[in-house]
Amino acid sequence: MARGLIFDCDGVLVDSEPLAAAEIGALLQGQGAPITLARIYDEFLGRSFSTITDAARAHGVDLGPALPGYATALAERFRRELQPVHGMAEVLARLSGPRAVASSSAPERLSLSLSLTGLASFFGQHVYSAVQVSRGKPAPDLFLFAAKKLGVDPADCVVIEDSPAGLRAARAAGMRVIGFLGGSHAGPARLAEKLAQLAPDALIDRASDLPKTLDDLD
Repeated sequence: MARGLIFDCDGVLVDSEPLAAAEIGALLQGQGAPITLARIYDEFLGRSFSTITDAARAHGVDLGPALPGYATALAERFRRELQPVHGMAEVLARLSGPRAVASSSAPERLSLSLSLTGLASFFGQHVYSAVQVSRGKPAPDLFLFAAKKLGVDPADCVVIEDSPAGLRAARAAGMRVIGFLGGSHAGPARLAEKLAQLAPDALIDRASDLPKTLDDLD
């Protein structure tokens, strides 16, 4: 049976997390919700944007009116600065079998990220957002949805994730999971420590480690 590969996008395929964290911080500060960069990495990484709006609401701030401006600023920053994670395009070209993207980001952001970095062609139509399911990560819904779309049993899927929420979601879906530390946010977000505590099936530092790691899981 073919093995399905399910990739998170931000911080795994594209090196977007520092750019997004900076824009989220600017948004929150500008609206009077002073949430630190450390807290952004601790609480929001890999989660849907509703997690951020809920945190702002706890400070008495409604982010709703400011969200269009934030989306525009983030898209402009992506167009200027976004890059694929180092080595990921070369690795995707080597891998075979069914694959999908399953991300907490909105579909518009996913489309922009993958097109800007030249990675869209590796996944075709198999790009899925948390807005397509009832519950986002750490619930298993999105990964189960992606597996169904790929036509692969969840037990035969391997997830590549950089966030604790994503690792928990993969486990809840009954999938094997590889923790990924290749994004430039891994150090500031203390991902090596956080992901190791969740005991993924493997933990890798670079995209180039992925093919052999997948072979070792067989």
